[in-house]
Amino acid sequence: MLAAHDIRLQFGGRTLFDDVNLKFMAGNCYGIIGANGAGKSTFLKILSGEISPTGGRVEVGPGERIAVLKQNHFAYEEEEVLTTVILGHSKLVAIMKEKEALYAKADFSEKDGERTAELEGEFAEMNGWEAEANAASLLAGLGIKENYHTKKMKELTGGEKVKVLLAQALFGKPEILLLDEPTNDLDLKAIQWLENFIMDQNDTTVLVVSHDRHFLNKVCTHICDIDFTKIKLYAGNYDFWYKSSQLAQRMLGDQNKKTEEKMKELKEFIQRFSANASKSKQATSRKKHLDKLTLEDIQPSSRKYPYVGFKPDREAGDQLLSVHNLTISHEGEKVVNNVSFSIMKGQKVVFLAKSEVVTSALFKVLMGEMKPDSGTVEWGITTSRAYLPNDNSEYFKDASLDLINWLRQFSKDQTETFLRGFLGRMLFSGEEALKKCNVLSGGEKVRCMLSKMMLSGANVLIMDNPTNHLDLETITAVNEGLIDFKGTLLFTSHDHEFIQTIANRVISIEDRGIRDEECTYDQFLGIE
Repeated sequence: MLAAHDIRLQFGGRTLFDDVNLKFMAGNCYGIIGANGAGKSTFLKILSGEISPTGGRVEVGPGERIAVLKQNHFAYEEEEVLTTVILGHSKLVAIMKEKEALYAKADFSEKDGERTAELEGEFAEMNGWEAEANAASLLAGLGIKENYHTKKMKELTGGEKVKVLLAQALFGKPEILLLDEPTNDLDLKAIQWLENFIMDQNDTTVLVVSHDRHFLNKVCTHICDIDFTKIKLYAGNYDFWYKSSQLAQRMLGDQNKKTEEKMKELKEFIQRFSANASKSKQATSRKKHLDKLTLEDIQPSSRKYPYVGFKPDREAGDQLLSVHNLTISHEGEKVVNNVSFSIMKGQKVVFLAKSEVVTSALFKVLMGEMKPDSGTVEWGITTSRAYLPNDNSEYFKDASLDLINWLRQFSKDQTETFLRGFLGRMLFSGEEALKKCNVLSGGEKVRCMLSKMMLSGANVLIMDNPTNHLDLETITAVNEGLIDFKGTLLFTSHDHEFIQTIANRVISIEDRGIRDEECTYDQFLGIE
């Protein structure tokens, strides 16, 4: 059990949290969500004791251990990988060191013997004899092979270090587990393993901060929404929270509906959601909570979502794109080798590859920004294209341009009223529209690029990792906008939910050629 009592936190004159009262119970997984800068990671640090709140207190169940996913990837450079995992259980490590020191004594006394017996008992209770085997099992599950277990941490790549630190947090069956963006830098296989691991923790209280909606939907029994200094707790996963908050907003605006009619609609919504929910082990736990919901439990969120909608000015012809025998090199290395494919009107194609370099190079060639070594790219004469590059820095170098004048470059309607209105829909309202374009954050730049694409009226969109730098609200808005898009889409992404709900074709660029299937992402992966 973990509880926050009257938690308040202030930084200077800014109040981040105020009057936060929450109780987290064993067997549940709580997804912590909120806009960028809302304090998600800070809240986990308060719960772990790393940060002291301005007011209030954190209560931990008697004898319960909190494990935290460390963010400093260079903290254990001189330690061996297996040892780094075991260091996650500080009490066990302390017992091991004390035992070792006692056994090494030349004048081992009767008192030392009594103390050693106590330590051996505690060591056994903590499964100390299985520590190395358990640590090795966690590493293997996350894809760290046995021959890496005796290497120093400094010998590992950044992605491998993340996996080791994640294994460290999971080690020793902690009663409370706090995970900040645990899927970052994980491959699909490791994410699936982590999902199953978390869902098997029936006696553990898990809190997780993540922008990965598929992960949140799979593992979470509850959502904690950080919104304007308050944190509200909702039953269900991310999709249920999002859809129920929209339902609540609509119900709130419908003054003519009676309470009984609204209650009936709520029950039908819960039944429909439960029937379509993930088949994960968390689904049964979620359903128990959802069945108890009342109208008062369903509240509209005050969170703002940008408007994302792409409307082609004209329809493209059926023969959209033909690529023949394309070979591309990047920095002297061949990344695309003799690839051919055709794209038809209306297809939404996700491109997969072992490296982002491959898909980025391909998209640059398709857009004419880069020349291939050999092969041809033929676009249909009725196509019009808009492009979202992975690196958009070239578009924001002019320090003299505010957002209104930046967007004016790409708009047929040059009036300030129109431009301000358009920026407002993308959450740049009032003074925000006068920001200089060279001081924007990564997420703000992507929202500007999305605005540029919407104004283009293109019937073909090419998007290189469009969810990078975005918060959950904008990712959700872009996701829905692309589902509704009537044109053709070529994109790449690491977001499972994004790919699964948008793509109707998957092209995977592999060493032996391409694997090309018209199917959903889950079907392509063989998990549906």
